[in-house]
Amino acid sequence: MGVEGQDKQKMLQAGALALSGQLGATVQRLRKAYNLSLSELSSQSGVAKSIISQIERNETNPTLATIWRLAQALDVSIERVLQTTEDGPFLEKTSKADTPLLVSDDGKCRLEIIGWIKTVEWLQCYEFAAAPGGVLESEAHQRGSVESLSVRDGELEVEVAGAKSCVKAGETLRYRCDRPHIIRNLGKTPAQATMVCILKAAVME
Repeated sequence: MGVEGQDKQKMLQAGALALSGQLGATVQRLRKAYNLSLSELSSQSGVAKSIISQIERNETNPTLATIWRLAQALDVSIERVLQTTEDGPFLEKTSKADTPLLVSDDGKCRLEIIGWIKTVEWLQCYEFAAAPGGVLESEAHQRGSVESLSVRDGELEVEVAGAKSCVKAGETLRYRCDRPHIIRNLGKTPAQATMVCILKAAVME
């Protein structure tokens, strides 16, 4: 189960807003380190000069796509662009109330999004809970994506393109999620698991 549609868009917007405060100073520092003018960075990144200027002054909330283009132009990783300082410690806490929550169509499965907003395009992490009888159906992700389900309590059944496997407490099941997949709680007790979805993984033949 990946973050799709409006839920994904909300996460990206929230992440961009949270990052914008520290982003401006970092972009400006890196641009000056490369002796680039606003016009030169604009030409190399494809981001409008006026937008870059607004980012450096913290007057806009850029999308992750914009941040990625700037990172490519500055020849650094997106993680470095998003750093507050070169070597400063990193501590980031999210409260229970601020943790995004997704609910299955039947209302019996819940996914708390505990993954980092900066990695949502390629790595997604969830706390998964399913009441007895709960069913979570997911569409296929992009080719090569892999999901890992580690069950802590109860037992879950995973079905991928017709193939089924049961996962008990203490076990982990990894499976391709680039095809429709279903997670079911067929037991009489609630089940809990940690789910990690790796998007754009190497194609498994």
